[in-house]
Amino acid sequence: MSRLLKAVTMGEWSFLSDLLDKVQSHSTVFGKVWMSVLFLFRIFILAAGVDKIWGDELANMNCNTKSVGCTNFCYDRSFPLSHTRFWVLQILTVSTPTLIYLGHVLLVIRKENKMRRRLHQKMSKTGMNKVPRYSDESGKVQLKGVLLVSYLIQLVFKIMLEVSFIVGQYYLYGFILMPAKISCHTYPCRTPVDCFISRPTEKTIFIVFMLAMAVLSVFLNIVEMFHLMLSKMKEKKKRRSSRSIPHEVSCPNQKPGGVTFC
Repeated sequence: MSRLLKAVTMGEWSFLSDLLDKVQSHSTVFGKVWMSVLFLFRIFILAAGVDKIWGDELANMNCNTKSVGCTNFCYDRSFPLSHTRFWVLQILTVSTPTLIYLGHVLLVIRKENKMRRRLHQKMSKTGMNKVPRYSDESGKVQLKGVLLVSYLIQLVFKIMLEVSFIVGQYYLYGFILMPAKISCHTYPCRTPVDCFISRPTEKTIFIVFMLAMAVLSVFLNIVEMFHLMLSKMKEKKKRRSSRSIPHEVSCPNQKPGGVTFC
């Protein structure tokens, strides 16, 4: 966890990137788009621009008081969790179901590769008649059965986590605007104190952008889930219709008068 946190916050997020990049070969088109949104518009933007815009927010905040502890109190009351740490936690948490799904896929591939080696070595003395079901020899998997259920579950959890963080952002900071000024009038501030936030407009733009990416992520996951369910329903319907079509029986011994001997 600490390694992932350091990778994202310091701009060296190759560890998380390598893990999530492996999921692309085992996901749908919408899953690949979601991955691109996560990499380019969330991780990369966060790693590239957050230090210059936020930096040490507490040190950059100016208050018209010299009361001991007043500045710290105002900052902690207004921002109980730093925006940057909140977004890093959001990215790591939302990526966790996908990484768990990747572990499941790798486990299935490993299991079926062992099955292939046993079949090639003709070790079927115990009556083993199982064949690889989910993966081919190149390691590509098909979304069906247990893997399909696992994929849908991770989509549901990603939606729930994204929505939870959006709601959490509202309760922590409110939506959209970064105030240019915050006021405190309780202990340890002896008198009403005004504190001024640095770069409030830039911070507001950044907040709106990250919130929009979270909403887009929820939308992509919902679309992907319905796309998977509808496509699988169509496949089942197609298989059932193909089974229900009777095959024509050819009778070579048909005699004149309509009498057939098949």
